[in-house]
Amino acid sequence: MNFDLTDERQMLQDGLRRYLGDAYTPASVSAIDAAERGFSPAIWQGLAEMGVIGALFGEGDGGFGGAGFDIALVFEEMGRIGAVDPLLDTAILGGGLLAALGTDAQVSSVRDVIDGTMHLALAHGEPTSRYDLTRVTTTAQKTPTGYRLDGRKAVVVNAPAADMIIVSARTNGNMAEANGISLFLLPADTPGLTLRSYPMAGGGQAAEIVLDGVEIGNAARLGPENAALGALETATARAILAISAEALGLMEAIRALTTDYLKTRKQFGKPIGQFQALQHRMADMLIEIEQARSAVINLAGHIDAPAALRDTHVSATKNLIGIVAKQVVEESIQMHGGIGMTQEYALGHLAKRLTMVDHRFGDTTHHLERFITLAVA
Repeated sequence: MNFDLTDERQMLQDGLRRYLGDAYTPASVSAIDAAERGFSPAIWQGLAEMGVIGALFGEGDGGFGGAGFDIALVFEEMGRIGAVDPLLDTAILGGGLLAALGTDAQVSSVRDVIDGTMHLALAHGEPTSRYDLTRVTTTAQKTPTGYRLDGRKAVVVNAPAADMIIVSARTNGNMAEANGISLFLLPADTPGLTLRSYPMAGGGQAAEIVLDGVEIGNAARLGPENAALGALETATARAILAISAEALGLMEAIRALTTDYLKTRKQFGKPIGQFQALQHRMADMLIEIEQARSAVINLAGHIDAPAALRDTHVSATKNLIGIVAKQVVEESIQMHGGIGMTQEYALGHLAKRLTMVDHRFGDTTHHLERFITLAVA
C-alpha cells in the first residue's frame, strides 16, 4: 500500500504548516488565552481562506475533500502546533450532521461554515450520559406548531461562539433506547436556551446548556424524526479520527521539544541526552508514537467502511491513542523536570491538550470494552 500523500494533500499540508507556524506566535497564543470565544477569529478566517475547512467536506457539499486521509492530515497539523480553533466541532460534528441530514434550506448553511462565517456546536452529551450516545433524556414534545424542548446538555464545546446549535432530544422511547432520538437546529439566541460558559483545560470554550420550554417550529428538525442515532454515530466516528490525528500531531510536537531539551540541558558537563537511560526512554516513546501513527492511518482508511467494521477500528484506535498519550505526557514532563510544567514553556499547553484527548468521545477503558464487544459480535 502506498502511504505517500497526493500532490494536492502535500500542498495542503505544506501550506497549513507554514500558516499555523506564522499565526501561532507567543503574542497570539496569549491573546487567545484571554479571548472570550476561546480562539482567534483572524486565524479562523485565514484557515477558511486557505480552504482548510473546505478540505473536510466532500465536493457534493461544496468542499474538495472529506475523505479520512483529508481529516487526518488537517488535524495532525493542527495538533502539531497545539491549535485550539474549533474545526472539530464546527466542521466535523456540526457541519457533518448538517450536510448529511439537512433540508435544502439547512444544507445551504454548509457554505457559510466552509467560508468561515458560521460556527456550529453539537449539544448531545448530558450530565449522566457519559460516553453512551443513546442516553438522551432531553425531551422534544410535539406541539400544534412544532416541538417543545426541555432538558440539559453538558460540555457543549464551542457553544459560546456558535451561531447555530444542533440539539439532540428524545421524541420517542425511554432513555438509552436506540430509536427515538431526533436532532434540531437552533439559533444560539433562541428564547429558553441558556448557556453557562467556561474555559476548557486544554484550550477553547464550552458551555452547559439548559433548555426550558424552548418552542421551535417543524422546520427546525434536522433529518427524520426518531432516527438520528446512525448519523450521530457516523459523525462521532469521524470526530474520533480527527481528535486521534490531532493527538498524533501533539505527540510529535512534544517529542521534538523533548529531543531538543535533552540536547541542550547539561548535567555533569555534558548534554543529558547522552545518558543511555534517557536515550532508551526516548526510543520507547518514538516506537509508541509510530504505533499510534499506524493506528490513525488504519482508521483513516476504514472511516467509510460499514458501521460494524468502522466502529471496531474506531475503538481500537481511540484506546491506543489514550494509552500512548498518557505515556508521552508523563515521559516528556519527567525528562524536562520542573520547566515542563510552566505556563511559559510550550510543553505545558501541549501536554494539557494531549491529556484532554482521552476525555472526549470515550476514554481508554470505554473503548477497550466497546472493542471487545464489537470484536466478538
